[in-house]
Amino acid sequence: MNKLLRHIFAVASVTLATQAFAQVTFYEQDNYRGQSFSTQRQVRDFSRFGFNDRASSARVTGGRWEVCEDSHFNGRCVVLRQGRYGSLADMGLNNRVSSVRMVSSNTRVDDDRYAPMPIAQAPDFRRRNNERVYQARVTSVRAVVGPPQQRCWIEQEQVPAEQRNSNVPGAVVGALLGGVLGHQVGGGSGKDLATVGGAVAGAALGNQVGRNNAPLPPQTRDVQRCREVPSQAAPQFWDVTYNFRGIDHHVQLTAPPGKSVTVNARGEPRE
Repeated sequence: MNKLLRHIFAVASVTLATQAFAQVTFYEQDNYRGQSFSTQRQVRDFSRFGFNDRASSARVTGGRWEVCEDSHFNGRCVVLRQGRYGSLADMGLNNRVSSVRMVSSNTRVDDDRYAPMPIAQAPDFRRRNNERVYQARVTSVRAVVGPPQQRCWIEQEQVPAEQRNSNVPGAVVGALLGGVLGHQVGGGSGKDLATVGGAVAGAALGNQVGRNNAPLPPQTRDVQRCREVPSQAAPQFWDVTYNFRGIDHHVQLTAPPGKSVTVNARGEPRE
């Protein structure tokens, strides 16, 4: 019996420890900006905390969390795994989260209930109990933003004169009139030659008359033009290099660092 009790106590201790480190943080803007709301326990109604339908991004630093679009875990719900979610719009929950609760580690979750995989697993930078920390000098910082964006617009341009339709009606009418006149003048084979000559001359005359009397109005057409511009979005993260005890370390942070980074004795970042 004592052995069984010890086993139950050990399992309960692990479960409580897991829940103690589980946390989800919501931000009112994309890419973890604006006001935030963090919780380590279930919230049935975000209205009680003034954060209803305000979340646009989230960070899960431990555990799995079910977020729902209605209070009391109603409406459409998705499960967030540990990681960073720069935009809840990807899962159709932008400004729609109203309740959240932790999913037990022994609860089976179907694949279709999970949100899309986060962009990166969020490391746990929290300081451990009685852990000694140090300051490591930052040697370089690089803000990483999204890929270039394509901007397109519609312009009107004038159609070149050589691409416009020629004065075909004037030429056709002139050719017919010239052919008739030539046919009246000629006789025999001469009549055929006169007909041909009259048609050619009439076509030229009709085309010229058409140009003089009915000039073609300017013609325009819509043309789409595009070009790539640097992304105007906020950096997705900061790629930081720091030196601790003569060794360079690299870390990705969600906010720009200062002149130094807090680390433990092994050079691991700590908040």
